[in-house]
Amino acid sequence: MAAKGTTIKDALSKWEKENEMKASEAKEIKLLAILPPIEKMDASLSTLVNCEKLSLSTNCIEKIANLNGLKNLHILSLGRNNIKNLTGLESVGDTLEELWISYNCVEKLKGINVLKKLKVLFMSNNLVKDWGEFGKLADLPCLADLVFVGNPLEEKFTAEGTWRDEVSRRLPNLKKLDGITIIRQEAEDEES
Repeated sequence: MAAKGTTIKDALSKWEKENEMKASEAKEIKLLAILPPIEKMDASLSTLVNCEKLSLSTNCIEKIANLNGLKNLHILSLGRNNIKNLTGLESVGDTLEELWISYNCVEKLKGINVLKKLKVLFMSNNLVKDWGEFGKLADLPCLADLVFVGNPLEEKFTAEGTWRDEVSRRLPNLKKLDGITIIRQEAEDEES
């Protein structure tokens, strides 16, 4: 039988020993590549009331959950997990500014619309394959920086040479795509 994953509770108590402070008082918590890996975002997370940046990258988490106590969360890092969808973000919808979720299994963007303050979305190497899903990003009024490389949708349209044009047309407020600043024609016209 395989070893059971580490619970958030155990990972946090280990973090408290290493950092000699209460997790509930910390602004930044990193629980990266825990062995055995964290599999669930359990209710212990709700104790992190002062946390502004939470990093749970490189674990085996399958769903986003239990963020309701994190009233000050600005950055959530969940890269390199097994996350399949973006539900579970409602409770951080008014504070979250950055979501780092690259190298997961996200195919659908349902649920992302709750992130009204989201400025940065790093979601390279996921499974988004159609414009219908991508279009849900248009519901994010503050989104300025998007990394989407390595999704089937991006790969297809980059191969056709139209990726950047298609994205800047669909997301007119976007300033940076896949690490490169977007320069729009109308901005150039105004300056000349």
